[in-house]
Amino acid sequence: LVIWVDGNIDENNNDCRSTLAQLRAVVSDVNVCTSPEQCVQFLNEIDDGKAFIISSGALGQSLVNDIHSLPKVDAIYIFCGNKARHESWAKEWPKIRGVFTSIKPICESLKKVAHECDHDSIPMSFVPKRCTSGVASNKENLNQLPPTYMYSVIFKDIVLEINDDDAKSIKALEIYCKKKEIPDTEINELKRKYHQKSPVWWYTCEMFLYGMLNRGLRLLDMEA
Repeated sequence: LVIWVDGNIDENNNDCRSTLAQLRAVVSDVNVCTSPEQCVQFLNEIDDGKAFIISSGALGQSLVNDIHSLPKVDAIYIFCGNKARHESWAKEWPKIRGVFTSIKPICESLKKVAHECDHDSIPMSFVPKRCTSGVASNKENLNQLPPTYMYSVIFKDIVLEINDDDAKSIKALEIYCKKKEIPDTEINELKRKYHQKSPVWWYTCEMFLYGMLNRGLRLLDMEA
């Protein structure tokens, strides 16, 4: 989840639209706020996951002071036109990854930290040893299995039984992606090459699917 905070954001402006397209090529869920208050409210309303904040220099000091202590804020980037003006105060905050005058290095950093965050947040459920050792596999011990393990088993069974029509599923995904403003180039690539690559290839490919699928796995969300 990326939140871009800037009082001058105009989504009808070509430069702004280009910036959003570059961000969404890295993280599919990109949200825009025009004030620190709006950003804080948005952060308080989200229930899961980590947030990466991109703030203008003008709003940066006020915003960082308000959100730096929030556990869900993983990293903060200052995106401005005058790097020297904001570097001194930015160094005082550990979560600030740097001050940037171009969106490209921000996207490169986001690609790395978002990948790490997604990887760390996927639940890996294992059966406790006490439930599997010796004659422990009786009814009493099975009842001690953690709920997350049981949910993951059920989730796996549901996924394996899915037999949706490919064309229908891809069309539904295309509609969903357009609502999320995923770049057309990535959507068209998926449609064109879907049957040419394996599911593992698509999952590990550095495009919007990675973050989308990891969020579904993290939440055990079948609708995702």
